[in-house]
Amino acid sequence: MELEGKTALVLGAVKGIGKAIALALARQGVQVAVTYWDWREHLAALRRDFADIGVDPLMLEIDLLGTDAISDAVQRVVDHFGSLDILINNIERGGWPVVHGPYVREQWDLELATTLRAKRWVFDAALPHLKAAESAAVINFSSIAGMVGRSGPAGLIFNDGYAAANRAVSSLTETWARIGAPSVRVNEIMLGIFETRHGPGTRGWGLLSKAQQNALIAHTPLKRIGTVQDVVAAVIFILRDAPFMTGSVLRIDGGYVLGGEDVPPMPAGVV
Repeated sequence: MELEGKTALVLGAVKGIGKAIALALARQGVQVAVTYWDWREHLAALRRDFADIGVDPLMLEIDLLGTDAISDAVQRVVDHFGSLDILINNIERGGWPVVHGPYVREQWDLELATTLRAKRWVFDAALPHLKAAESAAVINFSSIAGMVGRSGPAGLIFNDGYAAANRAVSSLTETWARIGAPSVRVNEIMLGIFETRHGPGTRGWGLLSKAQQNALIAHTPLKRIGTVQDVVAAVIFILRDAPFMTGSVLRIDGGYVLGGEDVPPMPAGVV
């Protein structure tokens, strides 16, 4: 995909990974619309960062849990820019047993509504416009919580509802890839522990003991936390350099799901 001149809608772009993706796309010549709702104290910095690169994004204040407002928001993007070519489906509520403690029903419902339901209705509203484009792409964001659940060192940072929602995202990615084909590619980036998502830039990370933090890193073969630039590189690859890729999950987690165990030397054997 030639990125310059395309239009992208980036959800959850007020800070962190969403913001980094939106800025990176803008630098590639993409017309960018961003959504925000929470974390409004970061809005001024977001505006400054776009101004620094000479870009004026369309900024949409929208609660994506209110599904009735989603179609209007998508239509605003199309009315403003004339098209929609890229959807970055980056919205979630992050689990964190160490923050929220045992489940109550409202928390379970909120995590599924944010991490799963909102993605579905944004895709539904965007699909006709994406299909009208010459070529289009969707990237769903998910978490390795969908694979590892509330287990091992990650048991303190991934809730059951968050894990269930993220496993369901992978199912939707496959279904949407079939629905969108051949002109709309739908892929998924499954994240491990990143600096602004379950990592050092979050409130929950500070509630972990040093030993608990080290256990998460030790369980990761690459022995580090992911950075926003790791994510940006994956996004640009999928959009620009992977035209034959759809219905796929690109897992970037430093190998966390493999675990940190070493491979022992091959034994001599007895035969």
